[in-house]
Formats: sequence, structure tokens, C-alpha cells
Amino acid sequence: MDSVNSPVDGTRIAYRTFRSEAEGAPTVVLSHGTALSQAIWRGFGYVRALNRTHTVITVDLRGHGRSDGPHHETAYSMDAFVADLVAVLDRTETGAADYVGYSLGGRIGFSLGTAHPTRVNRFVSIAGAAGTEKGAFDRVFFPGCITALREGGMEGFLEGWQSWTGEQVDPATRHAFAANDAQALAAYMARSEEDPGVDDESLKHFTVPTQLIVGSLDRERVQAAEHVHQVLPGAELLIVDGATHGSILREPRTLETVTSFLTTPTA
Repeated sequence: MDSVNSPVDGTRIAYRTFRSEAEGAPTVVLSHGTALSQAIWRGFGYVRALNRTHTVITVDLRGHGRSDGPHHETAYSMDAFVADLVAVLDRTETGAADYVGYSLGGRIGFSLGTAHPTRVNRFVSIAGAAGTEKGAFDRVFFPGCITALREGGMEGFLEGWQSWTGEQVDPATRHAFAANDAQALAAYMARSEEDPGVDDESLKHFTVPTQLIVGSLDRERVQAAEHVHQVLPGAELLIVDGATHGSILREPRTLETVTSFLTTPTA
């Protein structure tokens, strides 16, 4: 595991590089979603599949995994997330890379491609959105989830989530979430809901070839993806039937579509 200090505030960002044996292989950066870590990309087979054609870089976003997790909300601006990824690209001497982001990672991808279009060759947003709205995490998890994190830690959060859904959190997800610093996660969530994201006028000038993937049962993100597709009609849109926000990465069709998009020569 390697790391680089963010130029914004010195936050240490952990990342890992999986070099491809393919000659002249391009690089792809994989960014996870809220309360997860870079481990998901190996667990769901993305590193193995993409490493056949790409050097793969997986990143722990600030406040997640093995990266530092500041407890103050100001540390989690979208500009900071973007700067962290650019620092990883610089440290690995990667001029430009393909980029795949899930949920939070997808939202960061829109901002990264807007602010630094020359650093992104192709962009895949999986269950991501160009922006978020107040109460987004209450809708994804359960009402009052940020307060639950602040007052009850990760166990309080997981108990609240299970109580709201009436279902047990699966062991793999529980393990991933339990590894988080609850106060850092709460700070990130609170700040994230205040971020305006990328507006439509900026999206109209988005030049990075884009693929949008979302589960049909992830209704809020379906609406977000369809909206982006209206603004960017050249983007590819795949709605995976029967998939939810939580299951979309595990769908075989998702990985197949990502692999195809990243290995198809651009016009």
C-alpha cells in the first residue's frame, strides 16, 4: 500500500497500484462509494478483470479505509477529493487515466472530469450522480443516519440501518462499514450534502467520453443518470434490471459493460 499527502491539507491518501503485464497498458483509477474502501474492487473482481488490459490504481478516499479521516466537515469539500486524486495521478506519474467511480466515486468523477478534463481519458459512473441534495444519505441509508453515526458510532449506524430496512446487513458490508471512523464519516456526510456538484451548464461542456450505469431499483440514481444523459446525449446509459444501489457492483453485466467500454477504441 502506497500513500501521498494531499496538497490541500496534508491528509494522507492511501492507494495501491496493480501493474498490467500488457505492453503499453493504459491506467484506470477505481474510486469506491460511501463507507467502503478500495477493497471492494478486488472483492468484486474488477481488479482482476481490468488488470488484463490496464494498470489498475485503487484509492481509499479521504475519511475511508486506510486514508486519514479528519473529523472536521471542512476537510471534505469536493475540491479536496479531486485534489487528492490528482495527487495520486501525479505521484504515480500518470498523465491521464480512465476513471471508474461507484456512488461517491462517481460523483467525484464528474467534478474531476470538469476541473481536469485532460487527466481523464474515459469516465464510468456506477450509481453516481453529478451532485447530491440535502437528505441524500437519509434516503440511501435511513433517516437520521448522520446523527446515529455521531452519537452511536458505527454500531449505532448499523443497528439503525438494520432497524429501518428490517433486514440484517450482510457480513461483508458490515465488515467494510465497521472499519470506518464514525466521526470522520459523519463529517464527510454532513459536508457532502452542502456541495452543489456539477451544474447542467458545466455538464454541457463535459468533454470526457462517459458511461452511466445504474440499477433499475435505484430510483433516485436512475433519475440522476437519465438527467445527465439528457444533458450529455453522447454518454452511454445502461440501466441494469433488478439491481439496487447496493447490488449494482455485484451484477455480472456491470463488470462486462465497464470492461467493454474501457477496451473499445475511441473514435
